[in-house]
Amino acid sequence: MLHLIKLAVGIRDLEHLRQVQAARGAANPPLRHHTRNQPRRAAETLDGGSIYWVVARATLARQRILDIVDDQWDDGSACAGLVLDPTLVQVVGRPTKPFQGWRYLTAADAPPDLDARVAAAGADALPPSLRRELEALCLL
Repeated sequence: MLHLIKLAVGIRDLEHLRQVQAARGAANPPLRHHTRNQPRRAAETLDGGSIYWVVARATLARQRILDIVDDQWDDGSACAGLVLDPTLVQVVGRPTKPFQGWRYLTAADAPPDLDARVAAAGADALPPSLRRELEALCLL
């Protein structure tokens, strides 16, 4: 299994990513992310792989890649369409430096799902705004 990692350009936070994707999925189902190049290792990616989203310089969520199809940009030029499961799964935050395009991410290097980790003691008692800031900094 192989994953992709991609910057969510123009996205402020996970809620914003959810809103943008919900609108895209409703306007032109199924939910797809367009990318210029077809992944050369598509078979490995389709074998249970996900796309990991980098939001505000941190890897924060993933979505299963259901299919990779030939698609078109709005201007009619060819591109690849990554058909995504609409469910965003939060992962343990990891600071990530900016990069262009997407990169491959091995299963061993992928951050674990957030629900798979042990919650920090007392995190639920923190004010929601403070907890969000600490999570964005990958400190919780």
